[in-house]
Parts: sequence; C-alpha cells; structure tokens
Amino acid sequence: MRGVVGGVVVAGVVAGCSTPPAPRAAPGPTLGPQVRPTPNRSSPAPDPTPDDKCPEGGVRLVETGGDAAMGLRVEGFQLVNCGTEPYVLEGYPEVSLRDGRNDPLDVTVVHGAEGITTGVPNIEAAPERVTLAPGQAASWSVVWRNLVTDATVTATTVPVLEIAPRPGAPRLWLRLARPFDLGNTGKLGIGPWAAVTR
Repeated sequence: MRGVVGGVVVAGVVAGCSTPPAPRAAPGPTLGPQVRPTPNRSSPAPDPTPDDKCPEGGVRLVETGGDAAMGLRVEGFQLVNCGTEPYVLEGYPEVSLRDGRNDPLDVTVVHGAEGITTGVPNIEAAPERVTLAPGQAASWSVVWRNLVTDATVTATTVPVLEIAPRPGAPRLWLRLARPFDLGNTGKLGIGPWAAVTR
C-alpha cells in the first residue's frame, strides 16, 4: 500500500501544475428535514416544550416509569409545578389517548382498576385535593392489560398521551418513551392525583 501511495505522489510531482488535483471525497449522507406526524385538525399537538421552559399552564407532565408482569402493565407520571403560583388539583386528570398521527384512539378510560385488576393502591385510592407549591409535584398512574382475546381485532398501541390536569387548563401532550400496548382490551384505568412526598 505504501508503494502505491508513493507512486501517486511522484506522478503528481512529475506532471507539475498541469495535472488537476485528485477529486475530493464525496460528502457523507445528510439528514433530510424531519417529518412530523400529521395532527388531528380538531386538537393539534403543540410543538414540544424545551425542558428549561415551563409550558403555558405552569405545569409539566413527566413520565416516571412503571412495571410489567404477566401482561399487566402499570405506568407512572408526575405533574410538576414549574410556574410561580400554587397549582390546585382535585380528582383525576382528563385523559385522551392518541396514535402516531395524534388522532384519538377508541379506548375506554376508567377511574380505578375495576375490570382490569385488583390490589393496585395508587390506582384504587380515593381522590383527594392536592395543592402544589412552585417546584412541587403530584403523581398519578395508569394500568392496563396487554391481552389479545380476538384475532380479528387489531391490537392497539398508544404512543401519545394528552391530558388536561384540571377543567379548563391548557392540555399537555407527551410522546411516551414506553407506549401503552393495550392488546385489544380497549381499556385503560387511571388513578387520582396524589401528592409527591420527598
């Protein structure tokens, strides 16, 4: 290989300036423009909010992780008060489940775990009033079964979560790191708001 390279260098020197320089290497592939999912016209998804900027409503939705065992799924979330005023929550968030194009999915959302499972305290707890000072957070959880009982019904996967933390509040959108794999159960159970104690 060194002999080949040396020959190329000598040839270039002998030819002088009359020989054009060797062509430059072709540029590598470049990333094209990012394609965003087409939002539902009635409820368009807003642009993602940077982590260092508080959303319009003064709160931020955060996915905290969950557990999966024998087809039963539990996933947790927190609502963080990133604003400057106290934020009052009561009862349950209003939840809408979306597909990859941000269109609504036909899934029944129920309060609690009835018809899904039993023995999940944070899902089956009684609702309570929670007041978040700036910097504080409230938690809530969801539960479902990844179960396919009818091969003729397409299994549902939920990649996007939309919630209203309280009536009349700006809605929050979150693209899930762990999409909900509902099978064809068509049901999701949600728990009430609970104060996060540190």
